[in-house]
Amino acid sequence: MDDEDGTRVIEDDDMEALAGLSAVPPPRKNQSYSQQLRGTSSHKRHSQLRKHSLDDVQVVGLKSEHPFYDSSDEDFFPYSSTTTTPTTPTTPTITTASFAGGGDRLSMEGAAPDDFRQSQPLPEFIGSGGASGIFKVPTRAPVHPGRPPCLELRPHPLRETQVGKFLRNIACTETQLWAGQECGVRMWDFENAYEPGCGLGGFGGRVRRGDEDAAPFHESVNTSPTMCLLVDCANRLIWSGHKDGKIRSWKMDQPLDDTPFKEGLSWQAHRGPVLSMVLTSQGDLWSGAEGGVIKIWPWESIEKSLSLKPEEKHMAALLVERTYIDLRSQVTVNGVCSISSQEVKYLLSDNIRAKVWSAGPLSFSIWDARTRELLKVFNVDGQMENRVEMSLPPQDQAVEDEMKVKFVSTSKKEKSQGTSFLQRSRNAIMGAADAVRRVATKGAGAFVEDAKKTEALVLTVDGMIWSGCTSGLLVQWDGNGNRLHEVFHHPCSVQCFCTSGTRIYVGYVSGVVQVLDLEGNMIAGWVAHNSPVIKLAVGAGNVFSLATHGGIRGWNFTSPGPLDNIIRSELAGKELTYTKRNNVRIVVGTWNVGQGRASHDSLMSWLGSVVSDVGIVVVGLQEVEMGAGFLAMSAAKETVGLEGSSVGHWWLDTIGKALDEGSTFERMGSRQLAGLLISLWVKKNLRPYLGDIDVAAVPCGLGRAIGNKGGVGLRIRVYDRIMCFVNCHLAAHLEAVNRRNADFDHIYRNMVFSRSSSLLNAAAGVSTSAHMLRGANAGGGNSEEPRPELSQADMVVFLGDFNYRLFGISYDEARDFVSQRCFDWLREKDQLRAEMKAGKVFQGMREAIIRFPPTYKFEKHQAGLAGYDSGEKKRIPAWCDRIIYRDNRSASVSDCSLECPVVSSILQYEACMDVTDSDHKPVRCKFNVRIAHGDKSVRRQEFGKIFRSNEKIRPILEKLSYVPETIVSTNNIVLQHQDSSILRITNKCAKDTAIYKIICEGQLTVKEDGQTPEHRPRGGFGFPRWLEVVPAAGIINPEECAEVSVSHKDFHNLEEFVDGIPQNWWSEDTRDKEVILAVTVGGSCSIQTYSHRIRVHHCYSGKTMRIDSKTNSSRKNQEGSVQRSEFRQQSTSHVTVDDFQNLKIHEARNKD
Repeated sequence: MDDEDGTRVIEDDDMEALAGLSAVPPPRKNQSYSQQLRGTSSHKRHSQLRKHSLDDVQVVGLKSEHPFYDSSDEDFFPYSSTTTTPTTPTTPTITTASFAGGGDRLSMEGAAPDDFRQSQPLPEFIGSGGASGIFKVPTRAPVHPGRPPCLELRPHPLRETQVGKFLRNIACTETQLWAGQECGVRMWDFENAYEPGCGLGGFGGRVRRGDEDAAPFHESVNTSPTMCLLVDCANRLIWSGHKDGKIRSWKMDQPLDDTPFKEGLSWQAHRGPVLSMVLTSQGDLWSGAEGGVIKIWPWESIEKSLSLKPEEKHMAALLVERTYIDLRSQVTVNGVCSISSQEVKYLLSDNIRAKVWSAGPLSFSIWDARTRELLKVFNVDGQMENRVEMSLPPQDQAVEDEMKVKFVSTSKKEKSQGTSFLQRSRNAIMGAADAVRRVATKGAGAFVEDAKKTEALVLTVDGMIWSGCTSGLLVQWDGNGNRLHEVFHHPCSVQCFCTSGTRIYVGYVSGVVQVLDLEGNMIAGWVAHNSPVIKLAVGAGNVFSLATHGGIRGWNFTSPGPLDNIIRSELAGKELTYTKRNNVRIVVGTWNVGQGRASHDSLMSWLGSVVSDVGIVVVGLQEVEMGAGFLAMSAAKETVGLEGSSVGHWWLDTIGKALDEGSTFERMGSRQLAGLLISLWVKKNLRPYLGDIDVAAVPCGLGRAIGNKGGVGLRIRVYDRIMCFVNCHLAAHLEAVNRRNADFDHIYRNMVFSRSSSLLNAAAGVSTSAHMLRGANAGGGNSEEPRPELSQADMVVFLGDFNYRLFGISYDEARDFVSQRCFDWLREKDQLRAEMKAGKVFQGMREAIIRFPPTYKFEKHQAGLAGYDSGEKKRIPAWCDRIIYRDNRSASVSDCSLECPVVSSILQYEACMDVTDSDHKPVRCKFNVRIAHGDKSVRRQEFGKIFRSNEKIRPILEKLSYVPETIVSTNNIVLQHQDSSILRITNKCAKDTAIYKIICEGQLTVKEDGQTPEHRPRGGFGFPRWLEVVPAAGIINPEECAEVSVSHKDFHNLEEFVDGIPQNWWSEDTRDKEVILAVTVGGSCSIQTYSHRIRVHHCYSGKTMRIDSKTNSSRKNQEGSVQRSEFRQQSTSHVTVDDFQNLKIHEARNKD
């Protein structure tokens, strides 16, 4: 940097003083450690700097007088990345960046006027090996280079702001996106998708934290948590299933204002949560719940209830509740059921063949949508199952037994035989480690079954059904439930599917979205979110993805493609319009407390005295609590997800008092692993911009199972940037350098962060058995080394007792150098510096040049430098306690921008030598962190402007409107009793594939007076029960023809009567009927469609049948199916004739 950028050069008189420093260490003084270093007159200016006595001088709050370094330290770099010309050792030139950092005017979070020296960045030492591999700085850019540009309908909200309102699922109509949340539903209009956020308090005060940057939306009144959503375009309704067992309807076209909108028809469907819903090809609503319960809600009763007035909602609900059909009870004989008793996680309507699939975790069942017959039951391997017992399998007691670590006292006789305490302690620890390994081994075996669990289900346009498994396996089935083949593209759990044309979109728990063709071949893949993708939905030319944190992104149908490059380039060019910068100061402290406890004064000296201008405080402790019994118990508790101790809580509370927790600071999270403890506090005025805190722990002791050595970590999002803090305690002893290096590498590669509470993932609908494999690329290949989670963070700080010692120096020599404050020469003997310089540990990371005495080892409660270990062992003083970091800077970038969003500097790096509560001294480091991040609201506006007005994009979008030309053989079909007719759909295009779908836009009954009533659609444009259309959807290759059978089916069979009374007599009568079929045609990648309309007229020729129930009570057996009653069984009493008469009266009132 030049002087205009705020650099400063050491003055001439300082240079003269520095020139007097000898390039070789002074001779060691054998007489007394209290004698001063005798030098020439050239050292006179610095005589006070070295005037220290180990015996009677207590060093308090040491600070570096000048940011200079020895010329041999070629790897020491100041904060500035400016390249300087090498100078001679006698006249070094040091440059340091100004506080403003290149002229940027940044806001300070709680900043206070500070001493000039404290506000100047300290020079740093940079380790080697950070330019490649897993230690390489993550790539950042204004527009993510590794995925298509996306519409951020709802930017990633901080998890802590979503408590009680997590989004669980999404569904799209042609013009809207609906989302189910824990407190109701919300809706976005696509026409407002590019509008800026309303900010806190928008929409009449309804916009809360987490939604201030989201596109404008409307919310419903509060309800029970929404478990599933279903779109009914035919009746302009959204159906939602809820945790309280209710099914609710919401009108798409209701007038909206600043007040929450209300539900329409609702009823109590299940006792427990409604887990899944589907509208069948016949228009009926099916719902699934726990215990394998499946209920059918006939459209006739729903339609009648929808016609009632709002004030009659109680009767409307009653009508629906009393007409359901319980499928589980129909296939249960003598307490044995033919379908699984596991939860019905998914219901899928195969409208092509008029079937319904129901899926539990490990089994499937297929039903006839028209007759409601059970057709087939099979497991995830495709094997047929005839009967499933109602009772659930017992839990694996063996695994549970392994989780219990018992400590059995030896007998007095055995104790008297001379077993030492150390030997018993070692046995206890080794036993706990062995138990951990055995439980882990058995757990791996248990995951074999879990890996087969079904997590998602989808129907493709070619009539195939795809299921996704916890292991990441994708399985293709035909319409009859035969397993065809399987593909594997990504080693993480599948969470959701959706289809658009001939493309299949797959969402994984790793946040990856993949695009497949109909054969399962992968077309593309990218990391869509940094958390599990729990739902995908298609609408308005986009595939929308919902992540577990609540963020919603829209991906264009053409992605990946040329449109992405245009938008990426244009959006990157407008970086300055949506870039925001903020400044945060962070204090990081580390202390090996040696199983002791600290006084309030010690904590104030260490932390409380330096946090007045700080926004974040991170504290790492080592040896909070040790001992064989504690370590063994801690290892056992970790196997069942428990952590922490009473001593650990004491430290958290005591440090909180020193930080004025509750008034000034708020504790965000902590993690303890045996004797390791890390915790983070944030100043309250910074709290709205910080969250998503996750924790992690990696043991390194005794076979990587015991936490006497290892690391604990915290990950947090600050101004939309990820920071990780890792507290480590590495292997001890002078000669264990390689073990320390290996411990660091193990921690760095294996630290996997998890939510502070497992309930958060469950609340968002993420499978608890889902496997997470970070770093696996979206393409499913393994061409690159998987990147650990720490390598993906914008800033990583390692703190702790790293245990690196001084080598090639004796105890007396080390003390002599310390007494003379010859830290430049002493650093040459630092094992950590040597290993970092060789690129063997902390690759590419930075540490401020140490200007404080070694922090190990001291006698407790002995003040001053005379407290160094003078016992029998005389351990050589060492800088065991360190703080090392990495930010987004690389060799070529230093300015804070969206390409280098986190740029840090060190303002203080010092040890608190006056604290005597442990054999280690506490160390603290104050960072000044500059953060660049995007304004998501402004960025979305710019995205919309580019998408709507860019001339290069229009031709690409026009291609999406192309629909192949097709013709139909007729537009008028007349059917009599059980007649059939063939409808031919021909694709006239010579190159492109056509995709068709047939729906029923409405049915009318021809009245005797000749009046023509309005056509009324059934649910989901379903077909009437007397009409069968097969196949109702499919693909037509170029210049080929598809034949569709349109036939009449006799609906009045024995099963539709109970005691001789037709169940659906009000709609299935003997009059002539007419339906309007719409053949909707689109292209393989088209967002536009057109329709052929066909009139189907049924001339009734049958007669009404009266069946005597007493003479038709026999049961029939069907091959490959199950025993069924010829009369419909219902779990509640049937609707009486009086009920229907009352409904007719209500209907007459409505007509009036």
